[in-house]
Amino acid sequence: MVDGVPKYVDSLADIPVPDRVSARQFRMQLRISGMLDQVKAWVGTQDPLVQDSFEYSSSFVRSEPMMQAGFAALGFSAEQIDAFFVSAAALGG
Repeated sequence: MVDGVPKYVDSLADIPVPDRVSARQFRMQLRISGMLDQVKAWVGTQDPLVQDSFEYSSSFVRSEPMMQAGFAALGFSAEQIDAFFVSAAALGG
């Protein structure tokens, strides 16, 4: 779906990458991908602002510096970040 309207695609490469996902979607995707504990461990080594952001944010925005730092620390490529957000968004609101 794009802006609430179904969008049919020919391939997964045609799916638009969302700029944000809900906290629920983000955490579910972390759990599905087996990364939740690893991410929590990384967050635990960060400053309190990052820890609070992870714990209490209602959404996660791809372009935020905290997100970029976390994905870099986990060794994600730009394509892997895109795939993570597409998969998370597919989990629904």
